[in-house]
Amino acid sequence: MTYIVNDKCIACKYTDCVEVCPVDCFYEGENMLVIHPDECIDCGVCEPECPADAIRPDTEPEAAEWVEFNRKYSELWPVIIEKKDQLPDAEKHDGEEGKLEKYFSEAPGG
Repeated sequence: MTYIVNDKCIACKYTDCVEVCPVDCFYEGENMLVIHPDECIDCGVCEPECPADAIRPDTEPEAAEWVEFNRKYSELWPVIIEKKDQLPDAEKHDGEEGKLEKYFSEAPGG
């Protein structure tokens, strides 16, 4: 099992999860984070830290597509190991539907 970040993170990018990860398996895009599925040790400490409920175990329905999404972008984006401020409109976008189609950026964070 591994954990994934889904589209609930897009346009919010809370980074509370990064601080608790013991293996530094989070990677930063311009407007979201992903988890490298081969680096995740399945400890689960990140899941309750996410205010947007964007971190889920890969055993949940629809998670399989997100495992590959997370793998792809974790190989393109830089690792993130320190908490940063969330995006300016995070609270406005928290819980919004259709964020992948509306806001996702393939650009790396930094």
